[in-house]
Amino acid sequence: MDLMEYQGKQVFARYGIEVSPGDVARTADEAVAVAQRVGYPVVVKAQVHIGGRGKAGGVKLAHDAEETRFHAGNILGLDIRGHVVSVLWVEHASDIAEEYYASFTLDRSAKKHLGMLSAQGGVDIEAVAASAPDAIARVWVDPTVGLTTEQARAWVEAARLNPAATDGAVDILLTLYRCYVDGDCDLAEINPLILTPDGQVKALDAKVSLDDNAAFRHPEWEAFAGTEDLDERERLAKEKHLQYVGLDGTVGIIANGAGLAMSTVDVVSQVGGTPANFLDIGGGANAAVMAAALEVIESDDKVRAIFINIFGGITRGEEVANGIVQALGRFTPRSPIVIRLDGTNAEEGRRILEPHLSDRLVSQPTMLDAARQAVALAGTVA
Repeated sequence: MDLMEYQGKQVFARYGIEVSPGDVARTADEAVAVAQRVGYPVVVKAQVHIGGRGKAGGVKLAHDAEETRFHAGNILGLDIRGHVVSVLWVEHASDIAEEYYASFTLDRSAKKHLGMLSAQGGVDIEAVAASAPDAIARVWVDPTVGLTTEQARAWVEAARLNPAATDGAVDILLTLYRCYVDGDCDLAEINPLILTPDGQVKALDAKVSLDDNAAFRHPEWEAFAGTEDLDERERLAKEKHLQYVGLDGTVGIIANGAGLAMSTVDVVSQVGGTPANFLDIGGGANAAVMAAALEVIESDDKVRAIFINIFGGITRGEEVANGIVQALGRFTPRSPIVIRLDGTNAEEGRRILEPHLSDRLVSQPTMLDAARQAVALAGTVA
C-alpha cells in the first residue's frame, strides 16, 4: 500500500520523526484555515501517488491568505501525470540550509535491509545514482541485529553530510529504521531530509509503502485504505482478497503461487504474447476463489484469452479441476480459457475436466504448449 505524503508523515510522527506542522485540506478555504493555524509562510502541496509534483506546479510557497487561496485553487484539480489532485497538504514552511536523502528498503538478494543516504537530496535518487553513484552511501543491516548507533554514525560520515548534521542525522536514521521495521514498511524514504540553519535535522517529505501482508497487525491502516491509487481491476481484486497486479496485455493469467504466476507472465512474453496481469490464487483453487479470479480477469476489457496455470502440490489436482468446473457453472467468461494442470493427482484432475472441454475451454499438457495456445487465441478473438 503506497501512502500519500501526509499519510507517510502521520506514520513518521507516530514513531517520533520530526515533521513540519501542517494539515490536510480539500478546498481553498480549508487550506487558508490550516495556513492561519500553522503560521505563514506555508507550503501548499498536491497529494498524489506519484513524484514530480514540484515540476508540475503542485508545490507552491504562500506568504498570506490570498496567496494560499490562489495556489490551493490552482492545484486542486490539477492533473499530474494522470493523477488528479483532490487533497492538499498545507504545512509551515521550513528554513533550509541543506537537503539530504535517506531511505530503507529490503535487499532481497542480500537478505538484509538496505539503507541509502546521500548529501544530494531533493532530487530523484535515480538521477543521483546514474550521474554520481559514489554520492550514495549504502548500508546493509542484518535484521537479527538491527541498525546500531555506531553503524549509523559511520554511515553518515561515509555519506559526507555536513558535520553539523551528524548527531541529528544519526538520531533520525535510527528512528527511521525503527519505523521501517516495526511499522512493516516495504519502503520508508525521506527526500529531502533537511538541515535547518539552527542545526535541526527533520523530514520535509515522506514516501512510505506498507506491506499489505502485515495489515492484520495494524488496525490503524484502515484509515489509509480509501485513498489507495488502484485501478478498477486492482480494486475488485482487493475486495476479493486476491493477489493481483494489472498489466497492459491481452492474455489473462491465473496461477497458484507467486513464483508460478511470475513464471507464467514470463512464458507468455517468451512465446510472443502480452500478459494482462499477475494473479496468484495461492492454495485456494476452490470454486469460489476460481470464480472470483475469473471475474477479476474478465473485468479487463483488453483480455482476449485466459491462461489458468496450476501445479498441484498441497492442493490436489482433482480439487483444482472440480473448482474450475464449479466456477464455470457460476460464471461464464467471454474469453476462451486454456488450462495447464500438473502435479499431485493431475491425471485425475484432467479426467474431471475432459467432459467440459471445447473450443472455449482447452487443456494442454505443458506450460509452454498452454502459453502458445493462449497467445494464439488472444490473437484471433476480436
